[in-house]
Amino acid sequence: MVIGTGEALVFVRVAQDDPLAAPLLDALAAEYSQRYGGAVDRHRQALLNYPAAEFAAPDGALIVGLLDGVPVTGGAFRRFDAATAELKRIWTDTPYRRRRFARRVLDELEVDIVQRGYRRVYLMTGDRQPEAERLYESAGYVRLSEPLPAAGPVYPVAFEKVLR
Repeated sequence: MVIGTGEALVFVRVAQDDPLAAPLLDALAAEYSQRYGGAVDRHRQALLNYPAAEFAAPDGALIVGLLDGVPVTGGAFRRFDAATAELKRIWTDTPYRRRRFARRVLDELEVDIVQRGYRRVYLMTGDRQPEAERLYESAGYVRLSEPLPAAGPVYPVAFEKVLR
């Protein structure tokens, strides 16, 4: 299902096991492995530890941005609580970075989040992803003093945004 376009970038909703989602998950796992250590397979398995249903309607979504039919960016959200969505898996393939694609993913997800009745967005990123921190701050997210606890080698940095 197409949910937005612009400059040849087309967003589609997909299931976690859709072939269009595979590049997103594979690239995230490789990037996490590079930044935080550990095997790529371990990081990919951690990404798949979330049940696919959490990223599907009515409580969540996973979107992939296609450029000429090729997955180049994407992201997801799931229910955190009755009023809050949690962003997950915001990613843009390295050759396509610095083109505002991740910001467009955030914008698309936020529209969907509001339509689902959520009024707040929560997210965590790792301390070795300063460009992600800059993205969230530029999009109006506020850094929290303490994130929820997390397991593993990631030192989490949490953000929230109240949506109108």
